[in-house]
Amino acid sequence: MIRLQNVNKDYVGRPALANINLQIGLGEFAFLVGPSGAGKSTLMRLLYREEVPTSGKVLIGGVDITRLEPRQIPLLRRRLGIVFQDYKLLPRQTVFENVSYILRALGVEGDQVIRRVTSALCVVNLEDKADAYPDELSGGEQQRVGIARAIVNGPPVLLADEPTGNLDPQTSLEIVQLLERISQRGTTVLISTHDQFIVNSLRRRVVSLKGGQLISDVDSGVYEMEARA
Repeated sequence: MIRLQNVNKDYVGRPALANINLQIGLGEFAFLVGPSGAGKSTLMRLLYREEVPTSGKVLIGGVDITRLEPRQIPLLRRRLGIVFQDYKLLPRQTVFENVSYILRALGVEGDQVIRRVTSALCVVNLEDKADAYPDELSGGEQQRVGIARAIVNGPPVLLADEPTGNLDPQTSLEIVQLLERISQRGTTVLISTHDQFIVNSLRRRVVSLKGGQLISDVDSGVYEMEARA
């Protein structure tokens, strides 16, 4: 589902990613780890076409997204689920309106919007918060809204870029366990994180970056010391 082939990314001659080869299959759940400056955020931005590689291919569902025309990028992002550290909720819209935003952008109307939004809110246990506004929610609840928004259109791939960076340890674990359950429904989930406790608690696939290089890729792995050094 996700495939990077010989991917390099340079910034003004400085390598951010070097010869990355990575494949994550349909329904897989994986962590992307590494210290600050390792290249995690760069790799995630390549996956949702915020940036393009200096060389190499980035494929989602067999499509080389580096070749997309600018007008095609919004459609790509609507077909991906993306969860951000800072939630990116619309403050003057209710939970229901935030979650339904992508559906409305795609032209979905009426009962279908209600059904899909209600289903997504049930997945994240926020069906009773549909009429609330973001500033009435805790940080964990806001991130759950962000996850509901990311899954409401049934995307095959969910990208979570430091989704627990603003949350306390217990809430962070609950959020990642929620993402794990979503993966069990058949969604490919990739989580960029520096949270050692969460990675070591779940013991799932761990892809480690250091200095822009992929230094390990381990099933049922942990947050290795060398990835953090």
